[in-house]
Amino acid sequence: MGMDDPAGIGRGAPADLAAGRAAYAARAWGDARGALGAADRASPLGAEDLERLAWAAALTGHDRDMIAALERAHAARLAEGATRLAARDAFWAGMRHFSLGEPAQAGGWLARSQRLVAEGEECAEQGLLLLPAVQRHLARGELAEARETASRAASIGVRCRDADLVAFARCLEGRAAIRLMRIAEGLALLDETMIAASRDEVSPLVAGLVYCHVLASCQQAFAWEQCREWTSLLSHWCETQPQLGIFSGICLVHRAEVYEWNGAWDTAQVEVDAAVDRLAAGPDAEAKAAARYRQGELCRLRGDAAGAEAAYRAAEGLGLDPQPGLALLRLAAGNRAAALAQIRRVLTATSGQLRRARFLPAAVEVFVACDEAAEAQTAAEELAGIAAAFEAEALTAMARHATGSVRLLAGRPGDALEPLRESLALWLRLGAPYLAARIRVLVAASCAALGDADAAKAEYAAAAREFERIGAAPDLENAVRRQGAGPGARSSHGLTARELQVLALVATGETNKGIARTLGLSEKTVDRHVSNIFGKLDVSSRAAATATAIRLDLVPR
Repeated sequence: MGMDDPAGIGRGAPADLAAGRAAYAARAWGDARGALGAADRASPLGAEDLERLAWAAALTGHDRDMIAALERAHAARLAEGATRLAARDAFWAGMRHFSLGEPAQAGGWLARSQRLVAEGEECAEQGLLLLPAVQRHLARGELAEARETASRAASIGVRCRDADLVAFARCLEGRAAIRLMRIAEGLALLDETMIAASRDEVSPLVAGLVYCHVLASCQQAFAWEQCREWTSLLSHWCETQPQLGIFSGICLVHRAEVYEWNGAWDTAQVEVDAAVDRLAAGPDAEAKAAARYRQGELCRLRGDAAGAEAAYRAAEGLGLDPQPGLALLRLAAGNRAAALAQIRRVLTATSGQLRRARFLPAAVEVFVACDEAAEAQTAAEELAGIAAAFEAEALTAMARHATGSVRLLAGRPGDALEPLRESLALWLRLGAPYLAARIRVLVAASCAALGDADAAKAEYAAAAREFERIGAAPDLENAVRRQGAGPGARSSHGLTARELQVLALVATGETNKGIARTLGLSEKTVDRHVSNIFGKLDVSSRAAATATAIRLDLVPR
């Protein structure tokens, strides 16, 4: 595709046009949008520069500007007689209308695109026009049809040498394969797609779409190692384009989950708080809900019940059922009836093995805690069956954990040790220290029940040290209580190690902003810690917190 009037003569203000093209080439999307917009106001842009303006607008999150530029580019391409390029512009305009919840306008633009390429030789645009059908099939659960249609689109892309089409189609084909429970085949397709995206073989917009689809699919398939690897690449991709206005929010949510898994909870908190802020003004309710739910999970795990409740309710307001987190929050508060009712309701309403696998570990935890042995056994057996059907180490670790928990509940500590140690080894290999520490508590309980006090003490101590390091306050309290004493034990104030750090800085007169800077946290995270400190010390001011801390010898006098 050649440049429209490369010298810029008669096509926009020459300086702005040159600057816009240069910024576009450098992937400085905001600068490109600004300069090309200025050039367009001085003198209408040609078709190719209008397309640049459209993509720069799309990549900075300005959907209406993108559509307006594409509609003008479409008209300009028609005037040039470039029918296929006009059809491509119409296709992307239709897709963006669809993403904005405007099906009538989307259908009109897609129909216009279809009419332009309905006759004549095969072209990539014909393949692109198959993709909305793939997405409709996926939404309806018509998975075989979705995979077949995506495969046809990819084949057209190969023959027409269109990398964007091949990547987008194979990505959707992989998603369909995973939902058909052809996990290995689906992941192979997704991995191939990600290679193309990570090597800049596709356009930036398609790369971003591919990243999001692939990460969602890897999470759905419990392909945690791939999810972690691709999340790292997505993070790098976003960081190399600081003016990117889309994808970066959901990228932060994925990164937060990876950091949470890896035990870097302070970093995860910073990431998820940033995601909530960045997504707040955007239209993506699903991403906003995911960010709020992840925020709730971190609060729950750290013992901030009020923060967890608020975040889960925010996610619920955005259309996401905040489970199983909310049921586990109720369990932690001692409201067993609510926890049981919620987890039973979720299991009754959820179908599909991989979807149910997301709730079964929590269901086992609730049933065991509530001494519902029969339901716990049934849930553990179902999870074991799912793990056997899919080659995912994370699922196997979850299933072995569940089996061990049920056997321990049944008074069979000797039989519980083998699956628990298998789960522990898998979580350690997968780099999940929090989950590994939780298994250590059960291993310790099994050893204690078998009369091996030394082994039990060692496992409790190892778990307590990890919980203290991570900041898992409720789990630490449980481990210390069951251990009786040892590393990580705390006084009656109940403050975590991080809260003690914050309190020490509060006592020096430091502001929350200053504390955030000193500890490398977000200000929102520090606000939450200060609120927790006030609650645990039963005070209402920084001065009172300082006085209480000095009286209890929690900070230097």
